Amino acid sequence: MEQYLHDLRAVFEAGVERVNPYHMMENHLALQGTRLTVRGVHSADGEMTLSLDDFDRIHVIGTGKATARMAKAVEDILGDRISAGGISVKYGHTEPLKIIETVVAGHPVPDENSVEGGTRITELARQSDEKTLVINLISGGGSALLVSPYADDRVSLSLADKQKTTEQLLESGAGINEINCVRKHLSGIKGGRLAGMLSPATVFSFILSDVVGDRLDAIASGPAVPDGTTFDEMAEIIRKYDMEDRLPEAVRTLVDLGTKEEIPDTPKEGD
Repeated sequence: MEQYLHDLRAVFEAGVERVNPYHMMENHLALQGTRLTVRGVHSADGEMTLSLDDFDRIHVIGTGKATARMAKAVEDILGDRISAGGISVKYGHTEPLKIIETVVAGHPVPDENSVEGGTRITELARQSDEKTLVINLISGGGSALLVSPYADDRVSLSLADKQKTTEQLLESGAGINEINCVRKHLSGIKGGRLAGMLSPATVFSFILSDVVGDRLDAIASGPAVPDGTTFDEMAEIIRKYDMEDRLPEAVRTLVDLGTKEEIPDTPKEGD
């Protein structure tokens, strides 16, 4: 029995070590002189090498429960080549970082610090241009940790609107893909909208999946990848769980405008 328990522990520890975010970044990012190699581009064995001399600045951004360890690895690899950085992580999930600023925020229900994280990363994204290299670090939990409530001249959401909607979704029994569909459409930064802010920078997104099937648009609500969901699907989910009368007025307005195509949907493939 003692040997059996020893073997079980060894298997467990090997599994945990295999998905250590720090070592995963070490396996996918390497610097030699001014040449940066990114492994796993487009496929497991694909890679790309570029010269850092082609860029004026390097920004590191990201969100998620595992993102601090990912950021620690990036700092150890790139050092003071990093111009600026900002990440938003869950309380208690931090690492000692020298350059990249950390915001600790609420999960699974967002809080004021989640908005602060969204604001900081939005600021960095909007500073990016064609001479900027952006390392974007995404892991599970980012949907709650990175918040920028949707707002335009027709409708403006608040943090309270997002909090109430998130609570209703969690209580309803909705699946993670359904929850993220709704959260993406409540956001000014998720569902591919961060990618729009970053353009025309060169961006590498390192995405650590916590979603069965590894759908990139579902992990942390896909801030920098095309969104495969629509306002119509959002409306269907709200009806499915009989949430129409329990949602904040601004959210109901957003759904109505979105399904009528009076406000733009999230970015799609080819945008």
